[in-house]
Amino acid sequence: MNILTAPTPSSAPQSPVAVTAQLAEFVATLQWADVPAHVRALMPVLMVDVFRAAAAGRQRAWTEKVTALYQHHTSDKSASLFFSDQAVDVAKAAFVNGVACGSLDWDDSHVAAIIHPGVVIWPAALAMAQVTGANGRELLTAVLAGYETAIRIGMSIQPEHSLRGFQGTPTCGAFGAAAACARLLKLSTEQTRDALGIAATFACGLSQFFVSGSDIKRFHAGKAAANGVEAALLAQAGLTGPHDAIEGVQGFARAFSDRFDPMVCVDHLGSVFHTQLISLKPHAGSVRMQSAIEAAAVLAKQGISMESIASIDIGVHPAMVGKLTANRPVDNQQAQLSTPFAVAMAFALAGQRDGPLTLSIDDFEQAMQDDRIRDLSARTTCLVDNDVERLTTAEAVPARVTCHLKDGRVQVHFIEHPKGCPQNPITSDEVSQRFQAVASPTFGTAACEAWLSQARKIEQLASVAPLFTLRA
Repeated sequence: MNILTAPTPSSAPQSPVAVTAQLAEFVATLQWADVPAHVRALMPVLMVDVFRAAAAGRQRAWTEKVTALYQHHTSDKSASLFFSDQAVDVAKAAFVNGVACGSLDWDDSHVAAIIHPGVVIWPAALAMAQVTGANGRELLTAVLAGYETAIRIGMSIQPEHSLRGFQGTPTCGAFGAAAACARLLKLSTEQTRDALGIAATFACGLSQFFVSGSDIKRFHAGKAAANGVEAALLAQAGLTGPHDAIEGVQGFARAFSDRFDPMVCVDHLGSVFHTQLISLKPHAGSVRMQSAIEAAAVLAKQGISMESIASIDIGVHPAMVGKLTANRPVDNQQAQLSTPFAVAMAFALAGQRDGPLTLSIDDFEQAMQDDRIRDLSARTTCLVDNDVERLTTAEAVPARVTCHLKDGRVQVHFIEHPKGCPQNPITSDEVSQRFQAVASPTFGTAACEAWLSQARKIEQLASVAPLFTLRA
């Protein structure tokens, strides 16, 4: 006879906080005029950065495959593919565009929530904004509501959510996409709650790719964007979701994490915006790897060559161990999630380039064919570092790189606040320059500057149409 020892629904911990309902009310009632000026100013910057990533990801093999799969899915609710005259079903547009900008590991990040919200929420919201005829301010308000929803849910269940094997970008991102689309559809508070309830069932995304490689992570953001679109449309059609889908005894938070703090979801909701703590990444890899890459680049520019290094130790946060510490990556995707491999790349490339080092996805793909980089990566070990653990915050993850040289010397560099984190931000002008660097070779400098002039003043735009004017 089997005896069930797990808690039954009636004995599981109850949440006195109506998380789903309070988030729904926030999404439905947020007023752009009530948002702090510095947060309002940040939103167009985040949008430009997403389009930069999409410009780099538009012609990748995986983006072309999903485009071919969905390019004939038209409906009476169609939206544009980025940089194309082609329109497809709104959910499929969100999927393809999400893959284009979310597949490079070159996206915005929220460290505490362990998610990349922009590459899920912007593709969903831009597609829905076309369908609904939204203006720029309406788009920005909806996207901000989506960011806050996804980030707060993520913060309430991390890091246990990640440690259990889920990736927060598609799981929590689906809520953000649903929230943004619900707002653009002008759903009521009750309908928005239903959209979040439906998104809770749609939430998915496993992290086995950290261990085994594969292409799966490359379309996590796109799938979550499409799920958010569909959740909002289903709610608009009258379908309902559990009123306590997030906090319920068998709801999302308790099913997907061993820890849940409901107050994180609702505390100072509407007055404190966690979106302001977004990081932008110089390098196409995990946000938790950025400090190690930067530290290695500093040492390389000081004259340490690959050939002079016997071995490298990287001091990391314990949450990185087993996910970002493999030193023999099996494919390009795993290479982008390997701190040892990225550090080896920094030693190989930093001395060859003028100015700050930027590791692109092309750099990673080429490095996988470089035996010198693969060999140095294999001689690189990640170790839990007490200072890194102590100084890690909700905004940034430090790193220490220690080089043991063949002549017996030891060289060390420590980075606490990597470029791109809130304490050391990539500026608005730098974001525009990054966009130009990626997009101009394809679309032309003048066209990109014209597009940027529209993107910078999106709050004043009568529609989102000017955002879809760039063509190869």
